[in-house]
Amino acid sequence: MKSLWQENEAKQCQTPLELRAYTSRLLGQSDDLVLHGGGNTSVKDTAINIFGESEEILYVKGSGHDLKTIDIDGFAPTRLKVLQKLAALSELSDIDMMRELKCSQTDPKAPAPSVEAILHAIIPFKFVDHTHTDAVVTISNTMGGEDKIRELYGDDMLVLPYVMPGFILAKQVYAATQGLDWSRYRGITLLHHGVFTFHDDARESYENMIRFVTDAEDYISRQLDPDITDNKFTDMDAHEFARLRKQVGETRNGAMVARFRKLPLALLDNVEECGRRGPITPDHVLHTKRIPMLMTGQHAADVEHFAAEYQAYFDQHATPDLTCLDRAPRWGIHKGKGIATFGINGKRLRVCSDIIEHTVKTIGWGEQMGGWQALPEQDIFELEYWELEQAKLKNQQVAGEFEGKVAVVTGAASGIGKATAEALIAQGACVVGIDIEKAVTELSASILYHGLTADLTNSDEVRCALAEGVLYFGGIDILVSNAGSFPPSEYLEDITDAQWQSTLDMNLGSHFKVLREAIPYLKVGFDSSVIIMGSKNALAPGPGVGAYSVAKAALTQLARVAALELAGDGIRVNVLHPDAVFDTGIWTDEVLKARAEKYGISIEEYKRRNLLATEIGSDDVARAVLALADASFAKSTALQLTIDGGNERTV
Repeated sequence: MKSLWQENEAKQCQTPLELRAYTSRLLGQSDDLVLHGGGNTSVKDTAINIFGESEEILYVKGSGHDLKTIDIDGFAPTRLKVLQKLAALSELSDIDMMRELKCSQTDPKAPAPSVEAILHAIIPFKFVDHTHTDAVVTISNTMGGEDKIRELYGDDMLVLPYVMPGFILAKQVYAATQGLDWSRYRGITLLHHGVFTFHDDARESYENMIRFVTDAEDYISRQLDPDITDNKFTDMDAHEFARLRKQVGETRNGAMVARFRKLPLALLDNVEECGRRGPITPDHVLHTKRIPMLMTGQHAADVEHFAAEYQAYFDQHATPDLTCLDRAPRWGIHKGKGIATFGINGKRLRVCSDIIEHTVKTIGWGEQMGGWQALPEQDIFELEYWELEQAKLKNQQVAGEFEGKVAVVTGAASGIGKATAEALIAQGACVVGIDIEKAVTELSASILYHGLTADLTNSDEVRCALAEGVLYFGGIDILVSNAGSFPPSEYLEDITDAQWQSTLDMNLGSHFKVLREAIPYLKVGFDSSVIIMGSKNALAPGPGVGAYSVAKAALTQLARVAALELAGDGIRVNVLHPDAVFDTGIWTDEVLKARAEKYGISIEEYKRRNLLATEIGSDDVARAVLALADASFAKSTALQLTIDGGNERTV
């Protein structure tokens, strides 16, 4: 691991806190050090209080902030002396600890301090860095791990056994360091947890961490055989994966998103045993549960078996005051095929997927270094059912209606499709955008979006795109069949066979192909809904657009048939008929000018040429899509809804 320190950037920091934020972001750049808010950092400084007195302040990472992006406002200013006194107490519940930490803050508007704040306070150096480095924790999680750590670092590292984070950990370090000559050490390893480094110089504290991690990485690389397996993956069928996702969601009593990847752990001969020994570090259990589900292809039986295992685990370790979490798995192993991850929404899926990527890597390392080991069940359970985590259950916000749902939007690269995809993402849905234009892959940087290119008139490309989307997000709950094209104006006597067929292929055939391939996924979706993008021309055709009008009329009929056929599976099929949506690609300045001149009115008057005298935009259509997809129209199917401001020809 290389140091990312840049002297010219460091010199721009005007205060110790700015320097602290800078080196914290350096740590946050590596997922091998911290993942999704993991790790914490601090700096000790002085400040003048309201009485004009100088007091010692510990600025410690605030809860919920990520080292990758943290700035000075992400640190909680706490009174150092108060935290040091807390460390001397004989006992303190973690709930009481968090209250006292909050009370110790000099700014009540600042974020709540990290649960490790007291530990940071008792380390007598200006800068303190803490990470959950994969490399060091991997070594500690193997047979004889403690001895390996001591041999690797010698007298530079204080090595302590695992205890619960929070006050118990602070007390452990407090007791272990009474009378300690701190100058002897450059760091502390907490077995199965992570590493602390410290120094009065920010760069030294940061680069101590980099040196420790590099030593661990070098040690691991010397132990590994890069060609440990000659096995090859077999494919996961997307339809099978969608059915599995349905079973997992039903076990949780709510929609869940899922991802399937070919990760090397699945190829190990003993993966079904070594993969279920426990997490890298106990705090990962909050996202992944203690062990994965074993996947055999018998989805109902696999999920039921995992749920029963989880219930037994809870019953064995729980006290009467605890509430059992849902029994659905958060990841699974299918030997020879790959690894599945599950999340209650797209954000949690990303967190779980990233953690599992590091988990399977370190398990593979550990197996080659004497055997992977995790903490006993009881230790993992205590972290999973920590009183601070149980308290969060009482304050959980109600999930948004689209969280855990997956939508497919065709024609997503621009216009109505783009607006629809963005609206669904904003409401928490995971969205697969499909378009022939490559711009669809760059539509959104959100972790809730996955863009794919495909020719929607080609059945094979449609099939492959939907399968890829399902393996990426787990299934299809909402299909917005929107892709289309508006051909140049031609009267019937002038339309060639090729023009006629091309228009029907795009505006009718592509919708049929997408719907046909999506139906098996929709049948195992959650509250599945199909929204077909029709047109005013289906209801009121105009001269010069015969092929387009015929295609949209037939498309409306297709939707009606689909509503009849799919109602028994609980799938709603509804149609939107937008008209004159002027922020889409077909309405160029030249087209608008020509149409306005035809009617002898201005462009602005032409845009509002409807009963409500209002302009229609892509966002208006997108809002209608959201309404049709959520509970607003839960009792409606075969509905045809116009979005046109009122058109005299269709009233």
